[in-house]
Order: sequence, then C-alpha cells, then structure tokens
Amino acid sequence: MKTLSLKKLVLISLLSTLGFLIMLIAFPIPMFPVFLTMDFSDLPAIIGALILGPGAGIAIEAIKNILHVLLSGSLTVVPIGELANFTAGSIFILVTWGFYRRKSSIRSLVTGMVTATVIMTLIMSVVNYYLIFPGYALFLGLSVNTAVGIAQSANHSIHSLLTLIVYGIMPFNLLKGVALTLIMIPVSTRLKQFIQRRLVA
Repeated sequence: MKTLSLKKLVLISLLSTLGFLIMLIAFPIPMFPVFLTMDFSDLPAIIGALILGPGAGIAIEAIKNILHVLLSGSLTVVPIGELANFTAGSIFILVTWGFYRRKSSIRSLVTGMVTATVIMTLIMSVVNYYLIFPGYALFLGLSVNTAVGIAQSANHSIHSLLTLIVYGIMPFNLLKGVALTLIMIPVSTRLKQFIQRRLVA
C-alpha cells in the first residue's frame, strides 16, 4: 500500500511538472482574441485521470496552475487565467473519465472527449460571462465593456461580452477540445497497456 501511494505521488508530481512545462509554450491563434492562447497542458492531467482516477487528474490541473502562478506569473496579480484553465480542465477530465470508466477503449475515450468538449464549452461560456470576465474587469478597475474592448483587439467586430464569448471564447474552447482529442488518440494508443494497468481500480 505504501509503495502504491508513493508511485501515485511520484506520477502526479511528474505529470504536474510536465503540464506546467507545456503551459510555458502556449501560443496565440490567429483571428482569436489575443488573451486566448492554445496549450495542451491538459493532456498530462487526462492521462493521470485515466491511470489514477479523476481526483488525481484534478490534482494535476491544480498543481500545474499553482506552479504557473508561482514561477511564471506575479503573486500580486489575481490568477484569472489560471483559474479559468483549472476550471475548464477539471470539467474536461471529469466528463472524459466518466465515459472511459464504462469501457476502456479508444472509441469510448474519443466519445468522452468529444462530449467533454461540448460540455466544457457550454459551462465555460456561462462561467466566463457571469464570473471570470467580470471578475477580471473588476480587478483591473474597468467596466466590462472597456475590458472587452481591450481583450478583443484581434477582432474589431466584437463590441460586447456576449459577442466576445459567442465568437471568441466558445469557438476557441471547441477548437482546443478537438485538438486535445486528436492528440490524445495516438498518445493513448501508445500508453494503452500502461493505462489499463491502472494503479487505482
């Protein structure tokens, strides 16, 4: 049991560190608002969830974002981006794991990730509208409309928060979910035997 717990802690630590390192190479996508950057740091968390369970996956999401704040950001700034990343990643992991738990197959994994993409996109749209973006604007001492004007500099047709979410955040989250799914297919194939020997039943 102690050996199992140690292996679990080591794997969580390694995957969290990998997720943090992947966050450092985030890149912008043309035609999307400049504050939306693509990264694939959720992949280590998804792998961790498939092997160790959803709690481990969420822990990896939390640790990599904490590391990002401590080592890459400023402690004087509210980590709005990291909070959004953690929330979206956790939703994605829970839905994906729920499908994969029923049947450990590539088809089940893909179905779960596609469903997770849709659910995550819808939930994050609501969260961004009511919590994250207003909170970001409040912290900066700006009105929501002024903050939207700053955030949408890559697309001058955006004039309201709702438009920003519908034409910016929603398609971005859909694109990210699809990209994660496409990358995860060959990764999960390579790690199939390792994943199926789950350390936690």
